[in-house]
Amino acid sequence: MASSKLAVIVLAAGMGTRMKSSLPKVMHPLAGRPMVSHLLDTVSGLSPDRMVVVVGPDMEVVSKTVAPHPTVIQADRLGTGHAVLQAKAALGQFDGDVLVLYGDTPLITRATLERMLAERRGPRDPAVVVLGFKPEDPGHYGRLVVGAEGLKAIVEYRDATPEQRENPLCNSGVMAIDGNRLWSLIERVDNRNSKGEYYLTDIVALARADGATCSHVEGDPAELLGVNSRSELAVAESLIQARLREAAMEGGATLIDPATVWLSWDTRIGRDVTVWPHVVFGPGVVVGDKVEIKGFCHFEGCTIEDGVLAGPFARLRPGAEIGANAHIGNFVEVKKATIEAGAKVNHLTYIGDARVGAGANVGAGTITCNYDGFNKSFTDIGAGAFIGSNTSLVAPVKIGDGAVVGAGSVITKEVTEGALAVARGSQMELKGWAERFRAQQAAKKAKKD
Repeated sequence: MASSKLAVIVLAAGMGTRMKSSLPKVMHPLAGRPMVSHLLDTVSGLSPDRMVVVVGPDMEVVSKTVAPHPTVIQADRLGTGHAVLQAKAALGQFDGDVLVLYGDTPLITRATLERMLAERRGPRDPAVVVLGFKPEDPGHYGRLVVGAEGLKAIVEYRDATPEQRENPLCNSGVMAIDGNRLWSLIERVDNRNSKGEYYLTDIVALARADGATCSHVEGDPAELLGVNSRSELAVAESLIQARLREAAMEGGATLIDPATVWLSWDTRIGRDVTVWPHVVFGPGVVVGDKVEIKGFCHFEGCTIEDGVLAGPFARLRPGAEIGANAHIGNFVEVKKATIEAGAKVNHLTYIGDARVGAGANVGAGTITCNYDGFNKSFTDIGAGAFIGSNTSLVAPVKIGDGAVVGAGSVITKEVTEGALAVARGSQMELKGWAERFRAQQAAKKAKKD
């Protein structure tokens, strides 16, 4: 009976020369998090008994990202077979199944991996199961040669005959291997090839020579995009965005123009939410039910409760908490602030390091002056307060419940509950001044001319 134990080896040592970046390839983000993190999240759904990530030298950033999973270092990049061999000390004589995956192939799904494991644990007991696919352009991919007895060989493109090159079934590199046979196969791989590298693909021929069967499972090409360049990263981003948009709509959200809405891996959107075009959800956004988000908004690290109306052109920065049925209008920015239930901040306003109490109304052009060049200070606006347009609230300051602040005020002291505060220069009027001024200026201009 086949074992149900599972180990996973993730190959992540590539620097990604074509990315032209100091950042390791697998650390480049998709939907707001590193590619390798997407893969590990998918694999975690399989509940593996062990997992090890193979990294290159000076890749501490990858080791920190994949923690608590252990990493091993491939000091010399001598091919995929050599990379897998580096995991031997960490896995030991593991007698379950071993999945070999690639950190730069982040879109593979749990369902595909489960099909591979089902094949590996099936009655044919194949030593190796290879994930194949049929891309629109097979290009220079290695080909899977399949016969009635299963997978016969993996042929590299440069070694393939013209007939084999016509075969559309390509090798993805992803494998499920019998752990009892893995190290025996890997340790016999040699580097007698044009590149002088140790190819993992050679284990198929070795297993066949041992009298074992090998098999394959066919996967969706969209899952098997390997990201080796910025262009391929952009393609992967478009694919993952399509998945996220579809999940949001299946969950009960309306996206008026889905292609213009950008989501993060952890975006949570409730039911009966309407999202208008050109909205960006950065990491850490949670949206409740019956929320309407108008166009050209940008949110990150914020919570939006039920019934909120936001935008257009609203920006919610980390720490923004928007209470139920609140209004956040056009060209409003909120940072590290709580807007309580039913409050309205509708126009051209900045609220930072603050609380806006339930039912309060903040007029157009209001700002909380929260930073003095050294420290951030807090502004507290009470429930039901009314802040007139073009007001500056100089923190630290408190506006009491139900208080009214006159338009154009600069408030530097506490306003008590229910009071009216006006802090602006007195208006004066000089009769006829404008006429005299224009005449004087006209005379000066005429003299100069």
